[in-house]
Amino acid sequence: MPSSKRRLPVQGQQLPICRTCGVQYAQPREDCPICLDERQYVGWDGQQWTHLAELRDEGRRGRLQEEGPGVVGIGTEPSVGIGQRALLIRSPAGNVLWDCLGYLDDELAAEIEQLGGISAVAVSHPHFYGVMTEWGRAFDVPVYVHAADRAWVARPDPVVEYWSGDTHRIADGLTLINAGTHFAGGTVLHWADDPEGRGALFSGDIFMVVADRRWVSFMYSIPNFIPERPRTIRRALSLVEPYEFARIYGAFWGRVVTDGGSAAVRRSADRYLRFALDDERPR
Repeated sequence: MPSSKRRLPVQGQQLPICRTCGVQYAQPREDCPICLDERQYVGWDGQQWTHLAELRDEGRRGRLQEEGPGVVGIGTEPSVGIGQRALLIRSPAGNVLWDCLGYLDDELAAEIEQLGGISAVAVSHPHFYGVMTEWGRAFDVPVYVHAADRAWVARPDPVVEYWSGDTHRIADGLTLINAGTHFAGGTVLHWADDPEGRGALFSGDIFMVVADRRWVSFMYSIPNFIPERPRTIRRALSLVEPYEFARIYGAFWGRVVTDGGSAAVRRSADRYLRFALDDERPR
């Protein structure tokens, strides 16, 4: 039975967290490079910082909610940074935390321990790094980040494991795929043996589940509405083509394609490319 008395390392409680993107840095600094990049933005009130202890004192608390078969969403109330939620994949090969958020406290860690703990963390791209090093250190597990995004890691640590190439298997039935949209290291995770036996894809914002949840989209910058390059989308499509999946889990609460996920990605890519490349489309 997992212990419910897990205590977080003291070291990370005062390290700076950008209030706009929710990413934690190893030491104080004046700016947040992730927010200065054209794919993100500096908050309208200027660069502002916080830390885990302050967020806790402001009343942040963990939120756990089922998002699908064998998948538990993990977020905070009120939200931190961009407001994404992480996902706990309850796999027979060991629980995996997919993507991360800018918060963790003793109570949230204890609740996750009661669900079987975490055997690994895997993150899609820099906007969702959050306090990933803190999660890795708290649970003493590896945090998988694609090597193409190594320069964006704001709090380097031995728990961060960089992988390279197109795919990387982190456990039986769990494969990371470097789709490369949004960021060069942009990653999705395929779960072959989900409880429904139909496969699932965890895409964060790399394949963005949109308001019409039968579709996804592909953006270089989501908040600044910069479209992704067609050649990058074609490469991503070729890499996920061998994998079948019914569900696609996006980055935010409820953004889940519940059926026909493989076809949805192909159909969505075809639509995107048709609009991106055809100047004579009917209006």
